[in-house]
Amino acid sequence: MNFLVDVHLPIRLSKFLDEQPECNSIHVNQILQRWFTDDSAICKYADENDFVVVTKDRDFKDSHFVNNTPKKVIRIGLGNISNNELIILIDKYLPLIFPALSRDFVYIEIYKDQITIIE
Repeated sequence: MNFLVDVHLPIRLSKFLDEQPECNSIHVNQILQRWFTDDSAICKYADENDFVVVTKDRDFKDSHFVNNTPKKVIRIGLGNISNNELIILIDKYLPLIFPALSRDFVYIEIYKDQITIIE
């Protein structure tokens, strides 16, 4: 499983995902034009390299459903929380996230008390 963590999320999340079994993760700040990379370039890179985009940005949700790109999105629908809280929350939902990501086209939205998976 390959994850591409968007610029508005911490590099620490990318490192956490990278430490999970059979996972690889990079942060947008490590590729392309770093934090200057526009959403369409991120979508293209993710789809061409089989990455799941992990983001807080609602634009990726719109693009996923309207333009069918990126093919796989995890949107974090939370306000400001600490990095520790974010990682604990992601870790809590990983058993639900991993099976869903086996699909070719999936949208996942994570909130503090719920997860929504649209396949």
